[in-house]
Amino acid sequence: MIKRLLTILFCILPLYAIAEEVRTDSAQLKTDTVMEQEHYRYMIDLKRQPDAIRAIWLGAIAPGAGQIYNRSYWKLPIVYGAFMGCGYAVAKMQGKYSDYKTAYKDLYLDNEAGIVDPANPDPTKSYIKVLPEGYNINRMGGVSMYIKTLNNWQSKYRRYRDLSVVATVAVYALSLIDAYVDAQLFDFDVSEELSINIQPQIYLDTYTQRTAEMKLAITF
Repeated sequence: MIKRLLTILFCILPLYAIAEEVRTDSAQLKTDTVMEQEHYRYMIDLKRQPDAIRAIWLGAIAPGAGQIYNRSYWKLPIVYGAFMGCGYAVAKMQGKYSDYKTAYKDLYLDNEAGIVDPANPDPTKSYIKVLPEGYNINRMGGVSMYIKTLNNWQSKYRRYRDLSVVATVAVYALSLIDAYVDAQLFDFDVSEELSINIQPQIYLDTYTQRTAEMKLAITF
């Protein structure tokens, strides 16, 4: 009986050793395959890494092209929305400035020619068209006061137009800076275990006898 058991045991042991070897080789093959896949993904990421200078040049040629080149498509609504808002402001303020500039010039020349009739004004005149609803020249304080008001209004809208242009240039510059920084930080990896640890610690200063301080540790 014992001999039979020993015989069976000696027959099973080689099979078990072969099975373990096969399992070990299979696990190693899986590990090698995973490493090869990770290396392949890493090489693809390196090939896809954008060039910061190219991102700037593309963004300079066409607003938003730098973000497209960096594949930051979610930023496009922000970039184009900002440009559209600034463009609308520039056009709106330019239109107001042109209207009040023309009205000021026409009223000044008509007043110098003595053809302004505050009681019966010509409704086709530019300075009548820009009057606030329900107002006339007399209600604006007379011709002289209305001339000053038109001059102030044209100056105000010229300033608003200039500020809108400055805002447009600022948005343009920020889009280029964003494209450059985004390209530079394309492969920057931040650990998911980012943490901040604040704790007190003992510190002995023999000169001032100060022994308390706060320690801040950032792990990433």
